[in-house]
Amino acid sequence: MDVGAQPLSRLRGLALSDSAFRRLAVANAAMLVLIVATGATVRLTGSGLGCEHWPGCQPHHFEPRSFHSYIEFGNRVIAFLTIVVTLLTWILARRRRRLAFATFFGTLLQAPLGALTVHFHLNPWLVISHFLLSVVVLTCGVVLALEAFDRNPSALPAWVPRLGLLVGAAAAVLVFSGTFATAAGPHPGSTVVRRLWSFQPAVYWHVRATAVFGVSFALLLVWLVRHRAPQVRNALVLLGLLAVQMTIGEVQYRTHLPWWLVLGHVTVAATVWAATTVFVYSLWRPRTMP
Repeated sequence: MDVGAQPLSRLRGLALSDSAFRRLAVANAAMLVLIVATGATVRLTGSGLGCEHWPGCQPHHFEPRSFHSYIEFGNRVIAFLTIVVTLLTWILARRRRRLAFATFFGTLLQAPLGALTVHFHLNPWLVISHFLLSVVVLTCGVVLALEAFDRNPSALPAWVPRLGLLVGAAAAVLVFSGTFATAAGPHPGSTVVRRLWSFQPAVYWHVRATAVFGVSFALLLVWLVRHRAPQVRNALVLLGLLAVQMTIGEVQYRTHLPWWLVLGHVTVAATVWAATTVFVYSLWRPRTMP
């Protein structure tokens, strides 16, 4: 056996209890939300070029030495810890191993993509790709955490989970158009980068996706409440997060997009996406009730 493969084999030989792996899978998903927040902090404070070298901060010194470099380097540290957690989750997973590997591999890909983004001086297409890959990986991580719990096939009428897919698709458009709106906005700070597209068209699609999402989600929520379906709790959690997100979005728009509010908006958006994934997935594969 290859010497380098021995530690991996030993780790795979470890057996976690079901409850311990569930905690690990949930922590894995939480780290994937956190890395979106730290990445957005880098973007919005203009710290993307705070460390012009990789993996160290500068060619002649590894550690950060300025405000922007601390933010950028801090994001790299969180990214490294996230890679470690996703790696452990993949190694220790006893089912859905391909999904666990996809989560780890997607997280690992963020490192070279981040290096390319710095190398090409925050090219907006690379910045957007960096964020959207985070969303895809977050989706995988959330589904993996959900699958750590016992689940049943859906007993709901067929149109209900299908309408849930429309909710998920509208949410995806919301995230995508919101990403373009941020890329077209006035940030990041003092770092001069090329703006992408323009702000108003991005908002145009964002608002219309909000309408589709709102109508389809409202129909689902009314039906679930009337029939006392177990998915109501997930729907109410999502509704609460949406209320927070809409409030932040309205305030930031009226206050000319202060970076710290945009950061809150992006962070809550990642949380809303995770909650949407939980809600839509629960319509197709509800959790087994104890």
